[in-house]
Amino acid sequence: MRRRVIVRGRVQGVGFRWFVREHAQALRLAGWVRNLPDGMVELEVEGPSERVAELLEQVAEGPDGAVVAAVEDVQLSSSPDHLPDPFTIER
Repeated sequence: MRRRVIVRGRVQGVGFRWFVREHAQALRLAGWVRNLPDGMVELEVEGPSERVAELLEQVAEGPDGAVVAAVEDVQLSSSPDHLPDPFTIER
């Protein structure tokens, strides 16, 4: 399963990207996470559906200090590019 999502709320300046990376790596998922200029966070993740779902549940909670208002699906590009493995933070 492969998903790309945008996370809205207070998700920058609270360790959100590191939180996502650590959980994704623990679940052995491929992908990336990055801050967006408008204050949101974007991530793309790939792996077994149950592990991707588990990560997205953790993303919806976020780390201490974060306030997640929404986790929204974004259409995936049609390119068959490979995601970074292990999961990484893009700057």
